[in-house]
Parts: sequence; C-alpha cells; structure tokens
Amino acid sequence: MTENKKVAALTLGCKVNLYDTEAMLELFKKKGYELVEFSEKADVYIVNTCTVTNFGDKKSRQMIRRAKKHNPEAILVACGCYAQVAPEEVSKIEEVNLIIGTKDRANIVNIVENYSASKGTESCVSDIMLEREFEELTVESLSDRQRAYLKIQEGCDRFCTYCIIPFARGPVRSRSIQSIAEEAQRLSENGYKEIVLAGIHVASYGKDLGDINLVSVLKKIHEIDGIKRIRFSSVEPTVITNDFINALKAMPKVCEHFHLSLQSGCDNTLKRMNRRYMAAEYENAVNLLRENFPDVGITTDIIVGFPGETDEDFKESMVFAKRMKLSKIHVFPYSPKVGTKAALFKNQIPEKIKHERAALMGETGEKLQIDFLKGFIGRELEVLYEEEKDGVFSGHASNYINVRTESRKNIINEIFKVKIKDIDSFSLISEEI
Repeated sequence: MTENKKVAALTLGCKVNLYDTEAMLELFKKKGYELVEFSEKADVYIVNTCTVTNFGDKKSRQMIRRAKKHNPEAILVACGCYAQVAPEEVSKIEEVNLIIGTKDRANIVNIVENYSASKGTESCVSDIMLEREFEELTVESLSDRQRAYLKIQEGCDRFCTYCIIPFARGPVRSRSIQSIAEEAQRLSENGYKEIVLAGIHVASYGKDLGDINLVSVLKKIHEIDGIKRIRFSSVEPTVITNDFINALKAMPKVCEHFHLSLQSGCDNTLKRMNRRYMAAEYENAVNLLRENFPDVGITTDIIVGFPGETDEDFKESMVFAKRMKLSKIHVFPYSPKVGTKAALFKNQIPEKIKHERAALMGETGEKLQIDFLKGFIGRELEVLYEEEKDGVFSGHASNYINVRTESRKNIINEIFKVKIKDIDSFSLISEEI
C-alpha cells in the first residue's frame, strides 16, 4: 500500500528535464503517493540531473548528497543526463539507491517499488545511442506554473564539438502527433492558455517519422480552442525559411519570439564548433523574421572563450551581436566537458580571459535588451499574467518581453492588452488595470 508514502523531486538543467520530472511525479501521484517539497521528509527522492557543463555535474552531486538528510531511509533515484553519461561515477555517491538515466522514466514507480536496500546501488542505465523509440511521458498540469511545457521530441544528432547532450539523450526520436494533440487538449482543459513545445532539438521533430515536421505540430495545436499562445524552444537559423515564415504567419497563436541559436558571430569559431551555419545565414534569418514580424523578440545564446578564439574572433562575434540588435543574450564562458571533442582542442583559453570576455558580451547584451524594451514605451502589448507579488502582476507579451502591472483584481492566467508607460530594469511597466 502506498497511500501514506511521499515523493519529492528536484530538477536541474533544461525545460525538457523539468517536463520529465513533472511526468514522473504524475506517475507517482496516480499510484497514491503524496507530492511534497524537496526540503521535506519523503520516502522517495528524485534528482533529475544535468551534465551540460562541469558545474552541472557538480551541482547534481551536491543535490544528490543533500536529498536524504531529511530521511536517511528514503530511496534516492538519480536520473537524467549526468546519471546517463556517468553512471559509474554516480554509483560511487553513497546516498544513491537507483540510477535510471534518460530512459525507463515511464517505469520509475515499478522500479522504485521493486527496489530492496539489500541490493545496494542498482543501475538501470543502458546504451542510449541504441534507442529508436520516443518514451511516452505525459503531463496534465505543471506545479506552480501558468505556462505549460509539452515535450514533442527527444535526442539530438548535431554533435556540436562542445556539447555532450547527444551522448546523454541519444538519437532523434519524435513523439506521435496524435499523442501531442491529446496532451495539448488535456492541458487546455486544465486551464493552460500557453503551451511551449519542448525538445532536445525541437527543429528535428519528425525527421524519424517521414512526411511530418515542426509546422505539422504547430498546425495541430493551433486548432485547439483553449490554447491562445504557442511557443517552441530553441531553433537554428537554417530553420527560418520563407516557407516556415509563411506557415507561421497563417497561425496567429504562434508567438512572435524566437530563441535563435547563435553561439558565436565569428565564422572561424562556428566552424570549430561544428554549428553547420555561418554568420551570414544567421543574419539572413534575423532579417527575414523582422521583415515579417516587426515586433519580434529574438533571443540567443553566445559562448565566449571557445578554444582557439582569438581577440579578433571575439571582437568579430561582439560586433555581429550588436549589429543583430538581439532582444536578449545569454552569455556563457566556455567550459570544457569531458567526452566532447572541444575538450581535447589545443589553444584552450585562460579562465581570466574567458570571464573578461563574458563580462564584455554581457554588457553588450544588456544594452541591446534595454534598447529593445525602450521601443515599446507608449505602445500597447497583450500580456499573459503569470505571477503576483504585493499587488503587482507580471507576465509576458507575445515577443517574450516581461511586463509588470498593478491591479486590484486577480489577473493571473488572464490575457490583457495594456499600455506601456515606463521601463524598470529589464521589465516594462504598464498602466494599472
């Protein structure tokens, strides 16, 4: 009997991990487990790990060790990317009972309930590179969130030289469009107005299914009445074609925000990263988006201090970022990751220089973000409100600008058109509702 048993989980890393955690918790909930906070006493602790950087590994180990302090007798499950790529390393952490990796999450309850402490640390990790089927995990609601993430694909076949994720998640596997539509319908019925299509490499959706792609999914979800907004996670500039743009223009629910992956504005660096596009292709994609969506928000990630990046390469990347007038830049100093090609490259950049470059690129990104926000003062934006603190509600416009609004009524999960009057830090302030 599991009526009185409690389960807690902690997610590290990306939105796909967040989705996977919520799906696992729903499986426990359906078996009668009570969901509690990670800081509380539980019978089962799940740490969904990250391995995208060495810091992710370190943080995963810290959280695993911390988990059982509230109940040393609990069963601790280490799953996710770090558990997948380094199961032997994880097995040496005394607190771990079960290691699951990035598959068999759908069977986690049975695995936990069949576990015996007499078995010691038990690993269920297998060779993820051999996987060819999408593992069905479903979510009906997400804890404390107004925006619903819906996972549509798993795996990546890009093999960028700095990235371990293809080895942690395996080859591309796409979820059936029927399963996606059914989950989107359930989320709509549960009150979610905005859905974010998530995946390890979402633009690869359908390449293993035949004559189907990301646009097919967008069209299917666009038909669901209760869904008012659709977003999707990061895509590469090669996805932005005239055909893709024209398809989106026919679907007004698709938000005018694109996380368009850059990583560097220097062609030499892009080649060493194995990014499969050049800066000119990125610029063409940005121009195409702005021609068709004048208020579009374009965010990106940029790595600085990649092996072999000269001062001239860095300056070229910085000049390019400025010219693109991006609405937000997430800056990362390069971190060598064991198991990737780039970790073995010569000409590794000293930490001091990496952090100096990160600071400079960060300042550039902040200035670009402020310039972008200033362009909306005096204008009206439609905002979906997600949070409230001291009578001030915050939410996002279609182009992912954060907007704060005072209101005497509860406007959480509601969409309002508001007039922007000011800017505060990296948010816009609207007139009171």
